Amino acid sequence: MLGALLGPGKRTVTNFICSRGGQGADWTADYRLYSKDRVDESVLFGRVRDSLLDALPRGASFVVGLDDTILRKTGKKIHGSGWKRDPLGPPFQTNLVWAQRYLQFSAAWPLEDGKARMVPIDFVHAPSPRKPRKDAEPSQHEAYREALKQQNLNCCTLKRIETLRRDVPSGRHLVLTGDGSFTNKTILRGLPQSCTYIGRTRKDVVLHYAPEGPPPATGRRPSYGKRAPTPEELRQDDSVPWQELEAFASGKRHSFRIKTIAPVLWRKSGAKVALRMVVIAPIGYRLRKGSKMLYRKPAYLLCTDPDMSLEELLQDYLWRWGIEVNFREEKSELGTGHAQVRTGPSNQHLPAVSVAAYAMLWVAALKAYSGGLELPCWQPPKWRKQPESTRQLPSTGELLRLLRIELWAGAIRPGSFYDFATHSPPDMNAEKLEPSLPSILFNAA
Repeated sequence: MLGALLGPGKRTVTNFICSRGGQGADWTADYRLYSKDRVDESVLFGRVRDSLLDALPRGASFVVGLDDTILRKTGKKIHGSGWKRDPLGPPFQTNLVWAQRYLQFSAAWPLEDGKARMVPIDFVHAPSPRKPRKDAEPSQHEAYREALKQQNLNCCTLKRIETLRRDVPSGRHLVLTGDGSFTNKTILRGLPQSCTYIGRTRKDVVLHYAPEGPPPATGRRPSYGKRAPTPEELRQDDSVPWQELEAFASGKRHSFRIKTIAPVLWRKSGAKVALRMVVIAPIGYRLRKGSKMLYRKPAYLLCTDPDMSLEELLQDYLWRWGIEVNFREEKSELGTGHAQVRTGPSNQHLPAVSVAAYAMLWVAALKAYSGGLELPCWQPPKWRKQPESTRQLPSTGELLRLLRIELWAGAIRPGSFYDFATHSPPDMNAEKLEPSLPSILFNAA
């Protein structure tokens, strides 16, 4: 895990071994650790989750963002790899890349003034079943169609939500936030008790009010009432006034304009799931001082708790953007997915351990920050814009530099009393392996 945080270049198992100076020893045990299914990353993420729960105030909800991502691969025989849609492709052309698909949950660590830091608490491989050949047996095609129903991303997400609900104490309410791909009938209908889901939806989604009036004398009572306006129709309706709310986003507090109606029903989620529809107007921004005012697209949300306060609903959804930051830093700073391992257990455990190391790094930093400890990070360059607040949360790059200084300062300038005999009892545990600075430097050269 230290090699995942500190190793230079590609974050492969070979570099992890070299980062601790083990290139001259037998390397098979390090590979068998992952390929033989000897790692339980749920224990690592469990420690992170418990730390986040301990940091929450009494009665506060546990806000979790969920999203999927792809890790690009080159080998055609790597477990779970296949052709995936490139999310970074242009909007006018769908590009395909050879990659794996992973699902991540990130929970919010609330800070002052509405800020929060999202920390990963789960990272699971969600592969699609491999399609059989055209001339395969009919039973194989039937098994493939059944596997598509059982192993799709929505079913995998719902299973992880149920597991998370069991792990979180029953007295703590769970709030889940996701994008439009998770706002579907599988998630909304299968949501466990004491859970609230907030997710984006289409601007033309068809909603209905609850049925009104007495039940008919004959026949079945209707499940849906008259048709409600679509989110886009509500946004353009001048008879419905905008409401002003404040929330933290993009480094400072902003004033948001919203419109909402509740309760409404959606045929996809069923007549038993009451929803609240929220329309968020776009915020104007300028690329530079004095330039033209620009606007982004409005956001349309559905919430499974119609009685949830609008301030909490808006802030919880804005915190979800932190999971996108986690994806970027895990791939760029930590190199998650660099290792071209082949077996199924290796492709689950190795990336998960890398993400767990990233989560533990941030938990340690957030505990120090919340406790009032000033982290001795390097001063930024003079040309970088200084933050308004004197006390700022460090970046991941600054935390990694600080960790390197703490671990390697003794290797650069060794002390004088490291080799003296100690009076430790003979039954003490073996010394933990430390990263080797000369090995890392020569391996990176």
